[in-house]
Amino acid sequence: MLFHNFVLLGLAPIAALAKVQYLKGVAVAGGDFGCQIDGTCPLSSAQLPGDGADQMKHFVSDLGMNMMRLPISWQFLVNNQLSGSLDANNLGKYDQLVQSCLKTGAHCMIDIHNFARWNGGVIGQGGPTDDQFVSLWSQLATKYAGNDKIAFEIMNEPHDLDINIWAQTCQKVVTAIRQAGANSQMILLPGTNFDSAATLVSSGSATAMMGVKNPDGSTDNLVLDIHKYLDEDNSGTHKECVTDNVDAFNNVATFLRDNGRKGFVSESGASTAASCIKAFCSQNNFINANSDVFVGFVGWAAGSFDPSYVMGLTPTKQNGKLVDNQLMMQCIIAPWKSFGNNLANNGTGTGIAQPTAPRPTTLITATGHATPSLSPSGTTMVLPPALLNPTVTGNLVTIPLLTAAPTVVTKASTRPINSNTEMFITSAISDMKTMTRLFSATDLAPEMPQPTYSPAAINPLGGSVSTPAGLPKAAGTPGAPVISGAGASATVGKAACGLMLVGTFVVMLL
Repeated sequence: MLFHNFVLLGLAPIAALAKVQYLKGVAVAGGDFGCQIDGTCPLSSAQLPGDGADQMKHFVSDLGMNMMRLPISWQFLVNNQLSGSLDANNLGKYDQLVQSCLKTGAHCMIDIHNFARWNGGVIGQGGPTDDQFVSLWSQLATKYAGNDKIAFEIMNEPHDLDINIWAQTCQKVVTAIRQAGANSQMILLPGTNFDSAATLVSSGSATAMMGVKNPDGSTDNLVLDIHKYLDEDNSGTHKECVTDNVDAFNNVATFLRDNGRKGFVSESGASTAASCIKAFCSQNNFINANSDVFVGFVGWAAGSFDPSYVMGLTPTKQNGKLVDNQLMMQCIIAPWKSFGNNLANNGTGTGIAQPTAPRPTTLITATGHATPSLSPSGTTMVLPPALLNPTVTGNLVTIPLLTAAPTVVTKASTRPINSNTEMFITSAISDMKTMTRLFSATDLAPEMPQPTYSPAAINPLGGSVSTPAGLPKAAGTPGAPVISGAGASATVGKAACGLMLVGTFVVMLL
């Protein structure tokens, strides 16, 4: 899939993450299946992902992610007993997923996916009492207090409630979590209106949540929870995107800077429609570029979702390996790689560092194949092959060659994980402005008036992209149906890459 090979070439991604302290990941959904926006969550609908451990290992080891969001319903954890203790059997099943996440070395977000409700009643506002909700979180915090890689998302997408009363409820939860001994863990504070970035400030949610404090009066590790979709009604159920959300996130970023606080984008997603590839990439570039206030991002969603799900990020298995789709690689991983190593903030709030010094590039073509062409600027190449599954030994890369129709490749020299690595991207998108928007203008490689052609090819990256769409977003939006984790699929687009094995490339990364 798009960028898949680059990620395999991105040397030592986890070490880089440890340095930049930026949390990037995906929701491993399933425990939330069946949850409706009125807080009803039938136990029979929950589908904890059977291959969740393999997916998370892939996300961390192959993509360099370091945050998994693990949705679960309140009903599941207490076996439908509102005032009861955590159910040993159901908690045990969920904890297996949590422990699989922790085993990867990633941070793991516990997400109660009930929309601030239990079976129709709003918590603390005519439904379950604050004490009942606090009891749930006190028990969870007690269990996970000893691991600082656990993050607590108090509630998924509250809506249609009194935000000031809800803030009081959240304050009680934060106090209980800290009193349970979980003093170092991040806690995400959610506002109303489905936690939408577009209304967090105007609704008063951001101000109300910023008033929530730790028992000692500090706000350490208390961050604003932020969600946003890109379709016509912010529901995450439509294939087409109508906004890139930059204005909405800019508004939140300004609020956070003005108040000296941080936010975490814990849910956002899109389809692989062309409108979404452009808009979602633009949104995520903005979020990454403003990492002084946005400390993390989680894409929706993988886990028990079928890869054909319209917002699907579930990898497919190809030749015994998990392979990610275009949306994941082009709009989540690529912007992160571009900006993720520039997170030492320069004090301006942009989070964008200066590009690395340019290096000469040698373009090589295999014997017997058409010579690739290079544009005068040196930023665009047209290559005969699409490349998959490289093997890496130090800086020596061996790549099986799969012949295809000419593939347009835009070259961008960013601040990569390893300074000896160049980044290349491939896409069926013909608009090169769209392509280059994936990276800041200052990061593009300089002109190369006299490129050198010699015996094999540089490290262009590519591949065939099949981007199905099918299911609506699992309960997180108005009118979302119960999700079974399977559904119809439809092909949205495919890069022009046919497959025929003809040989191998041997590439020296400069």
